[in-house]
Amino acid sequence: MAWLPEDFEHPVHVAVGAHHHLRPIRATDVELDMPAVMGSQQRLWSIFGTAWGWPPATMTVEQDREDLLRHEREIAAHLSFNYALFDEAETELVGCVYIDPPEKVGADAEVSWWVRDEYLGTDVENSLNRLVPEWLASSWPFSAVRYIGRDLSWDDWLALPSIRPLS
Repeated sequence: MAWLPEDFEHPVHVAVGAHHHLRPIRATDVELDMPAVMGSQQRLWSIFGTAWGWPPATMTVEQDREDLLRHEREIAAHLSFNYALFDEAETELVGCVYIDPPEKVGADAEVSWWVRDEYLGTDVENSLNRLVPEWLASSWPFSAVRYIGRDLSWDDWLALPSIRPLS
């Protein structure tokens, strides 16, 4: 069974509160992505480092651009999705939402997200926290979404049995 229906069209703009929105990330977003990621690198590493090895403390702009280009290509191919959270004018990247096919048994999608350190505990983060599950339920064709770092810890996720690729 395919991860997504063949005719599925992913959302291209999603309002988050009154002054922010999500849209698929692009390689051209590197100048906004780099300060967002590296400004919160220690906390992001504590969340994603063990599972993804990201973001390394020595990440360069070119490495970030290559990573964003990979995301852009995966989005176009519907392999996985990285949505960037921007202010209205897209002058600041505030965080990201990752929607991935499952790597572990028991879900049909695995989702995680983050905001920059300075947005922790703010209305922006609270709006994103409310929006993501509602948005996945209403706009995506999933029936069993796993919210990693939300409904189970990253350590618990890592301990789950992996889905083995079909031979």
